[in-house]
Amino acid sequence: MSTSPWSLQDAKARFSAVVDAALSGEPQIVTRHGRRAVVVVSATEYDALQQNAKAAAPGFVEHLLSMPKGKGLGDAKRASVALREVDFE
Repeated sequence: MSTSPWSLQDAKARFSAVVDAALSGEPQIVTRHGRRAVVVVSATEYDALQQNAKAAAPGFVEHLLSMPKGKGLGDAKRASVALREVDFE
């Protein structure tokens, strides 16, 4: 069941209804000046979204292991740089 977005003014006036609908499993969209501004979801839904995002994101080790391997990266030559004289006086 999809509900129409709440204007910010209506959402403020009927905040309990917004929260009740979110708790029943239906995310509530609130608009400001006719544009989507926020989505109200239950804490359970928010926690699930956070957990899914963490599970989908690779860890540091996985990130390093996913780097391209093979010819080109390990064979790179360092640029030759001439040192300059520095006067510390």
